[in-house]
Amino acid sequence: MSDSAATVNAQVTDSITQVNTKVVGDTPAMAMSNLLMSTSHALGATAHNVTTSQQQWQITMQAATVQGVNSLVSVSSAALGLASETVLEKN
Repeated sequence: MSDSAATVNAQVTDSITQVNTKVVGDTPAMAMSNLLMSTSHALGATAHNVTTSQQQWQITMQAATVQGVNSLVSVSSAALGLASETVLEKN
């Protein structure tokens, strides 16, 4: 090989060095941005799950309240009917 083929232009080596330095320099920023995106996604999913859980809990509590009110109303009707029957039988 001739000497001219064995040597590399200094501009080419400088360009490659700059590209390699840029890639190495960008790595921490890319890693941090990936971490932030993953964390944001996880927090968004958690907020959605909490909202859904609160909605389901509210529906359950409302159903329990309706059942309790129905029980109170039916007990008072039964007690009223029993009291009325007792009064009517004594007369």
